Amino acid sequence: MEISNNRTERGIKPFVTGRKNWLFSNSVKGADASAILYSLLETCKQHKLSPYHYFAHVLKALPLRDDNTPIDDLLPFNIDTKRMMG
Repeated sequence: MEISNNRTERGIKPFVTGRKNWLFSNSVKGADASAILYSLLETCKQHKLSPYHYFAHVLKALPLRDDNTPIDDLLPFNIDTKRMMG
């Protein structure tokens, strides 16, 4: 484990830089959605997943699920990369 959080801070720097642009989101739901997407994107990077391939996989898998099916297996840290690329 690293002692510092420098890597994480470098990862969020583009979002901190753009925060003035996003200060006035059109809605709370829009701001929440943006935060979720940015979190997923950075988690992909931390787990060495291609964000493009990850989101493509998730967007293909979601319509095939029941509404009540948990989606924990689609989180970046639970992705089976062999299955994702297949």
